[in-house]
Amino acid sequence: MFKKLLLAVAAMIASMGFAFADVDVNKGDQAALDGVKGIGPAKSKAIIEERSKNGSFKDWADFEKRVKGIGEKNSAKLSEAGLTVNGQAKPGVVASVSAKASAKAAKAESAPVAAASAAASKAPASAKDMKSK
Repeated sequence: MFKKLLLAVAAMIASMGFAFADVDVNKGDQAALDGVKGIGPAKSKAIIEERSKNGSFKDWADFEKRVKGIGEKNSAKLSEAGLTVNGQAKPGVVASVSAKASAKAAKAESAPVAAASAAASKAPASAKDMKSK
């Protein structure tokens, strides 16, 4: 039973790393854009207005050029948070995103195992062990 519980916890934690979904700046509505860390209601409104006036963003450079307040550093942070342009993460940021996701998953998986091991070692001895003492 302990193994099943441990397996269920590990599966749940592993699936949490894949819970976030990328939002494409050319397809996302205001609610989807607001869901990206670093984009608030004003910024999502500005993105949608620019997209409506002048069409879809061609690439990250076009996005940075056309939306006020979006520069190199800010666009890198938005890309790390899951924003894409035409389905593409900002070049040079992709490795950082997967590395962070891997590190989070590894850390999350090791924490419950350690906690479960500690709990098991503190568990009361079985009746058979008690007889032998």
